[in-house]
Amino acid sequence: MTDSKNSKMFTFLLILNIAAFVGFQSWRSMFNNFAVEVGGIGVYQMGVIQSLREVPGFLALLVILAIIMLSEHKLAAVSIITLGLGVALTGFMPSFYGLIFTTVVMSFGFHYYETVNQSLTIQYFDKKNAPLIFGRLRSISAGTNIIAGALVIILLKFLEYKYIYLIAGGLVMLAGIYCLRLDPTDPDKPIQKKKLYLKKKYWLYYALTFLSGARRQIFVAFSVFLMVEKFEFSAAEVAGLFIVNNAINYFFNPLIGKGINKFGERKMLSLEYGTLIFVFTAYALSDSKIFIAFLYIIDHIVFNFAFAVRTFYQKIADSEDFANGMAMGFTINHIAAVFIPVIGGALWLLDYRISFFAGVFLAFCSLIFVQFIDKEVLKAENRI
Repeated sequence: MTDSKNSKMFTFLLILNIAAFVGFQSWRSMFNNFAVEVGGIGVYQMGVIQSLREVPGFLALLVILAIIMLSEHKLAAVSIITLGLGVALTGFMPSFYGLIFTTVVMSFGFHYYETVNQSLTIQYFDKKNAPLIFGRLRSISAGTNIIAGALVIILLKFLEYKYIYLIAGGLVMLAGIYCLRLDPTDPDKPIQKKKLYLKKKYWLYYALTFLSGARRQIFVAFSVFLMVEKFEFSAAEVAGLFIVNNAINYFFNPLIGKGINKFGERKMLSLEYGTLIFVFTAYALSDSKIFIAFLYIIDHIVFNFAFAVRTFYQKIADSEDFANGMAMGFTINHIAAVFIPVIGGALWLLDYRISFFAGVFLAFCSLIFVQFIDKEVLKAENRI
């Protein structure tokens, strides 16, 4: 799957991926319970925090400016160090404004790493191997989430939230510092354009990225909150659900990459959004704790189909546009993410089902747009 030139980059990204998901999984699996139990955070405040968490993603376009001063692989390592710092500080700042601060720091690290990670992946691996690499990295990340989730469950029996956050964040920072010393780059790869721009020929990628970000926020901001608030899931139950979820994804994610190569992005994304129409409808209508847990697992499985949008971009984009495309894509992905959690939190006070029915609408719009993928790929092939 990888030649000798690219194996260094794969190993580099593998280490940082593991670190990123150790940090993010530890943060996420405890955050709702920590915020409610220790910080006394309500649903509207949670919506504000989750919206501000997405501001760094909205500012991902600044990655293009950052790589003028710092190479992409070094920016990836620095981002992981930043992620670890935010996680380590979380437990020591349980107030509303403290959680805003630590969440934004953590989020800057996570989003900037993900932007550079995706850029380096499509730069260093060809159109056939990129889906497999994305699938493999996601599989390993799922395995990492299992270990992190299990450790959270065990440590919750012995330690306070703040010490678990400190341990997880410290480990992440160490991994980032180690990778800062490495150089996995290949000088023969195309030089990326270091300026901000949008291109009309990438319109479908931008549209799909926007819709994906909007529906993702409904899932991220409100699915777990629904489980905690309405169905009274404990922190251990949430962490346990993460373990089951990631155990499935560990085996399933590599199949997504193979599915993209066999069936194409249009069919895979059609399956994702068709499934999401059912999932969001069921979120809104179900009163079963077990069924909600099942929906969360299904939701997370199809959530991983999203990297097909990036492999679609790889097929239609000029090679020197990869870094810009990932940075602009992350920004577009987070336009809706900045305001949806706040609006959703306010609407939740009227009726929590409104947020999930909005997810149904977004999934339906996405299903329509993905039908244009094959046409855009053909146009790109004809331009070459």
